[in-house]
Amino acid sequence: MTEIKLALLDMNNNHPNQGMRNIREISAAFQKNSEFDVKIEYFDVRYKNEMPNVADFDIFISSGGPGTPHKEGYEWEEKFSNFLDEILAFNKENEQKKFLFLICHSFQLASIHWEIGNVCKRRSYSFGIMPIHKTDEGDEEFLFQNLPDPFFAVDSRAYQLIEPNYESIYNLGAKLVAIEKFRPHVVHLERAIMAIRFSDEIFGTQFHPEADPFGMMENLKDETNKEAMIENYGIEKYHETLDKIDDKDKIVLTQAQILPRFLQHAAEQVQKKSEILVY
Repeated sequence: MTEIKLALLDMNNNHPNQGMRNIREISAAFQKNSEFDVKIEYFDVRYKNEMPNVADFDIFISSGGPGTPHKEGYEWEEKFSNFLDEILAFNKENEQKKFLFLICHSFQLASIHWEIGNVCKRRSYSFGIMPIHKTDEGDEEFLFQNLPDPFFAVDSRAYQLIEPNYESIYNLGAKLVAIEKFRPHVVHLERAIMAIRFSDEIFGTQFHPEADPFGMMENLKDETNKEAMIENYGIEKYHETLDKIDDKDKIVLTQAQILPRFLQHAAEQVQKKSEILVY
């Protein structure tokens, strides 16, 4: 049985967070139901300054988190930047690859580091269940294969990635695979980039593919989140969302597809390469 080593990077800086619970649960379900021998380790990146050694793991999931994605001078920031570059360098130099999934805050950090575009503060905080639209390249993205267009995901952010730098995107070999909802009533606002395939092994989302209905309800107990959702969607949409929060074709479907497919695919690729190298 192939051993798969999975590292979970907590970027929440000791703040209460439903997303990390979801990531742990999805990872534990993968470990329990997998044909692989899955080992999971947890790293508290921002609060405890913990960072995994790239060489020691096969798969990494890096969470969302609070605060600005722009550097403020903390030691962990440089460590995380080096971590991103180490994975890219390792994958260029080795047949056996390392796989990385970046969520929300981690997605923003990577987008800044690799100069993908302008990561700037939104006019207002966004929270809610929003439609995510696939780009033409997103139509070919296998992680989205069983999702409709648009599909639905939890959005929770004060920052956004806009104004893509196509030179950096081309040099990296990245693909923009999902964008924000169309907003005809505010045409002067550019649609934010919501998901990027940075490389064959590295994928990131601005939204939260790990989110579940329970976590969404827990987050809505926070008045800031509730007010942000009503501001962005209106009171009628807020109540409609509560009524349909556990619909099987919305965030339940997104949670069941993206991260589990990423984990399964990554593990299969690790196994395949391991067998070839052993042979």
